[in-house]
Amino acid sequence: MPAAVPLAEIVAALGGELLGDAEISIERLAPLDSADGRSLSFLANPKYASQLASSGAACVIVSPSLSDAVAARRSAIVTPDPYLYFARLTQWWAQRRRAAPAAGVHPSAVIESGAQVDARASIGALAYVGAGAVIGAGAVVGTHGHVGPRARIGEASRLAPRVTVGEECVVGARAIIHSGVVIGADGFGFAPDPDGQWQKIEQLGVVRIGDDVEIGANTCIDRGALDDTVVGNGVKLDNLIQIGHNVRIGDHCAMAGCVGIAGSAKIGRYCTAGGGAIILGHLELVDHVHITAATVVTRSILKPGQYSGLFPFDDNASWEKNAATLRQLHSLRDRLRALEKKS
Repeated sequence: MPAAVPLAEIVAALGGELLGDAEISIERLAPLDSADGRSLSFLANPKYASQLASSGAACVIVSPSLSDAVAARRSAIVTPDPYLYFARLTQWWAQRRRAAPAAGVHPSAVIESGAQVDARASIGALAYVGAGAVIGAGAVVGTHGHVGPRARIGEASRLAPRVTVGEECVVGARAIIHSGVVIGADGFGFAPDPDGQWQKIEQLGVVRIGDDVEIGANTCIDRGALDDTVVGNGVKLDNLIQIGHNVRIGDHCAMAGCVGIAGSAKIGRYCTAGGGAIILGHLELVDHVHITAATVVTRSILKPGQYSGLFPFDDNASWEKNAATLRQLHSLRDRLRALEKKS
């Protein structure tokens, strides 16, 4: 564990205005309610300002509006956006404390003929890199990782243990891909024959993932059927997400756990989806659409904004009748009020 760091060093690296003793040593980052005299904490939401009085934190990251209240009791780092400052602080903190994997290929790894592994990359124990695959400078393939033939992993991307990147799939630079992720499994494509049996539709596309993407544990991104499945730059996906074949996700979208996106849906840029949300196939969402948790999107959304919706499960015929009625409730209410005024 690296030695404690003085506040002066933190501010020199990340900026902000330091109020108080620059030589205070910080040993850990902590929430306000469990911080002690060696801890650095932050306050992003003013409604938790009451916790400042009881917190033992040596220093708190705050906005200018709270600087006087904090500085009267302890040191403070003042910044316009404390939450963003804290995010960057955690990155800086982790870089100091986490040892980078050593470059090179573990003796138990299998590197097929024709694969290109940069000398600065790290290939972990029992990992596999297929023929014609390319592993960029500084990239990490964790233990038991699988990079299929002709797949590409960009510079400084980190694949945790047991990540699978399928044949010819592409991961951009600086990706963080957590354990259990499968990129490039077959999409769900079957055609019924006259006997009622399902005939497989071979999935001939790939998955293309942009730069600076993070993918949570056990998320699956299916390869395209004919065209490719595409995940744009800066996208953040939580754990246990299912992305169907031929889906296109625009730059800088963020999706929480257990979201499901069915095949060929097209998601614009800067969209978000709360946990458990479902987006049906072949729909389009424009830029800046925000779906709240557990919402089922059954039609395209062509106007930016926030959308929500839950509806009770029922047999399909009844559900369709009720759904049609539900959409008219507002106008029915207005008509009822008009009738009441006349009576």
